[in-house]
Amino acid sequence: MKKDIHPKNYRLVIFKDMSNDYSFLTKSTASSKETAEWEDGKEYPLIKLDISHTSHPFYTGKQQLVDTAGRIDKFKSKYQKHLKK
Repeated sequence: MKKDIHPKNYRLVIFKDMSNDYSFLTKSTASSKETAEWEDGKEYPLIKLDISHTSHPFYTGKQQLVDTAGRIDKFKSKYQKHLKK
């Protein structure tokens, strides 16, 4: 293995699934400007997720549409002129 290729700045980070408000705390190097308070009363960096294992159709067995910030509507309006031809 190559030496010194792994990051050294691992710290505890909160990941929050915005579709169902599920959160979990784990170590990560992901950077974030937002913070949130965890169950232990301490502040940790917050990473917002669109989907996690608690909302993914593979794990839940349910198909659900996750439309963040109107992406589907934006796509449809952008390519509407191609559909008419």
